[in-house]
Amino acid sequence: MLERIQLLRNIGQFDSVNAGAQLPLAKLTLIYAENGRGKTTLASILRSLGTGAADIVLERHRLGAPRPPHIVLTVAGTPVQFQNGAWTAPTPRIAIFDDAFVAANVCSGVEIAAGHRQNLHELILGAQGVALNAALQVHVTRIEEHNRALTQKSAAIPAAARGNLTVDDYCALAATPDIEAAIAAAERSVAAGRSADAIQRQAHFQPLSLPSFDIVALNELLARTLPDLEAEAAARVRTHLRSLGRGGEEWVGGGMTRIGPASEGLEHEICPFCAQGLGASPVIRHYQAYFSAAYRGLRAAINDSGLAINATHGGEIPAAFERAVRVAGETRTFWSAFTDIPEFNVDTAAILRAWTAAREAVLGILRAKAAAPLDRMELSGEVIALINTYEVARTTVAADSDVLQGCNAAIAIVKEQAAAANLAALRADLERLRGVRTRHSAPVDALCTDYLTEKAAKTATESLRRQARTALDNYRQNIFPAYEAAINTYLQRFNAGFRLASVSPMNTRGGSSCNYNVVINNVPVALSADTGPAFRNTLSAGDRNTLALAFFFASLDQDPQLAQKIVIIDDPMTSLDEHRSLTTVQEMRRLVGRVDQVVVLSHSKPFLCQLWEGAEPARRQAILIRRDGTGSTLAAWDVNQDCITEHDRRHALVADYIGAANPATERRVAAALRHILEAFMRVAYPVSFPPGTLLGPFLGICQQRAGLPNEILNQADIDELRAILAYANRFHHDTNAAYETAAINDQELTHFCGRALAFTRRSR
Repeated sequence: MLERIQLLRNIGQFDSVNAGAQLPLAKLTLIYAENGRGKTTLASILRSLGTGAADIVLERHRLGAPRPPHIVLTVAGTPVQFQNGAWTAPTPRIAIFDDAFVAANVCSGVEIAAGHRQNLHELILGAQGVALNAALQVHVTRIEEHNRALTQKSAAIPAAARGNLTVDDYCALAATPDIEAAIAAAERSVAAGRSADAIQRQAHFQPLSLPSFDIVALNELLARTLPDLEAEAAARVRTHLRSLGRGGEEWVGGGMTRIGPASEGLEHEICPFCAQGLGASPVIRHYQAYFSAAYRGLRAAINDSGLAINATHGGEIPAAFERAVRVAGETRTFWSAFTDIPEFNVDTAAILRAWTAAREAVLGILRAKAAAPLDRMELSGEVIALINTYEVARTTVAADSDVLQGCNAAIAIVKEQAAAANLAALRADLERLRGVRTRHSAPVDALCTDYLTEKAAKTATESLRRQARTALDNYRQNIFPAYEAAINTYLQRFNAGFRLASVSPMNTRGGSSCNYNVVINNVPVALSADTGPAFRNTLSAGDRNTLALAFFFASLDQDPQLAQKIVIIDDPMTSLDEHRSLTTVQEMRRLVGRVDQVVVLSHSKPFLCQLWEGAEPARRQAILIRRDGTGSTLAAWDVNQDCITEHDRRHALVADYIGAANPATERRVAAALRHILEAFMRVAYPVSFPPGTLLGPFLGICQQRAGLPNEILNQADIDELRAILAYANRFHHDTNAAYETAAINDQELTHFCGRALAFTRRSR
């Protein structure tokens, strides 16, 4: 509880006030001041104490004061100071209704701005909901920071690198193993798509081969001789043939064809050269044996072998091989643009040299064999080495040919794909792969990683935001309907001609907010509208202040720590119609019993007197802010002296009702009866009925003294007063919980009004 105002220095109208240190504040403290004397300054001081906002005090620095504001208050037995621009111990238990509350939570003048709705949203939520909303706003703010960071990080990624892809799609490109090979393949696919017609015309690889030398067959041929020819005869013939010189054997062999065979005898055969008889020739029979059919067959075999070698390894064959190699190279050059084709390097010159050397060596030995068919021969080591060298080249060519032949399956696929190629799609695939390569290369890889890290952090924050929003929404689902009901209850109590509907939360870019409709004559009126009915043109100043009071009281009802609150109410009667003053007083009286302390500041003495009269004497205090030179000071206020005029108004109200019934005032008339009786007793029996005395206990004392020398009222008066009081108590909150709805009958009310006034006119 706020117990004392010990010092007010250099703030507002207060120059150096310490007289308040002797004025204790009570559970209900009433502070009266004329306008301009410092009520608003006191309310601002207490608002600053509750919020800890130093600016509220500093901006009220007393004009001309050389030193800054200095304030000393006693709160719950502890001195609290504002000095050097700060409070030593803020007191967040303070709730304040003043112009600042209205301007922050309801409207500024006649306009409702976004800030009003946001503040009202927090007012409805209360401390728990505000904490939930604050947690949500932390995540909302963090997401905005993420968005700004993502904008910067995305801008750092070169647009030229990502092409037509968005930053998210570009950064999401997964790394491709062996990207260079993939790009090469894609480039070939694009090239194939562009060259579809040429691909269909281009042949695949044809086989490449070189003929071989059959060493075994050659050696067999070279080793052949005539096994039936006697060795002596063969030797004599060869000796003779050698004596004939080069080509002698062929020459003799040709001549032998001109004489008959040995089986027919030689008696009649004549030498074709010398025309002599051959019967007595000592070598002719050896010639016949030597140049027999077997001999001719051997020679033919040798000759055929030589022809075969020439046919297989000579003539146009080497040139054809060279052409085939050249075609294969050209084919490889073509297809390597579309698929993987291994290198093909064939040294045709070297091959031809090895091939020619081997061929000539073989033909040479065959010629030697042909010259001496009966000589047993074999391929020399030198010839075999030449053949082996050639064989290596032949094997290499065969292997290379097999490799190229193996590419024909891939070539067939290229042909098939080229025939059905979608060039645009192939180009898109190529661009994507190039993008993948750039994406995962320095420095873009680091930029994308930075972006993705920030994006992941944003996703995590969004998850936290969803959780926080769910918690807030669940809380708001319960609190907002209850708050709407509470507001409308207070509006009804304040005799407002309107109510609220659709009080609901809303989420905006600026944060959580609140929306509602004002319902007048069952017609919803929007808070703002360019034309037609709206808040600004349908509610009077009194209506707006009544709505603000309803908001304030409803927010207090929702506060789970209401019992610990210090409630400050500054001039609640501003712009209120008179017919709402009584209900406002009644609500404040109800509030006193529910909170730690109520401090009411007002320039209206009647209003404060009403509060004073209904309060417990031991729990009330009244303070006056009065002029002191050019400033203001605090002093004790004798409220009882200012309450007399209120009695006069009540007396006139009842008298007027007796003269002419007014349904608009009948409840106030009924409520005034007890106050009139109490005021009469204070005047008629000042000793026995001092200020603060209640009629019930007073009647008990009167009954005790009835018939005694110190009698106050006789028995008839006691009975009459009890009867009138029994009726009047039906319209007071401390004697009837349903006082606001107690039925009023005009005839009955008029009857008791007459009896009450008659009782107060009686002589003692």
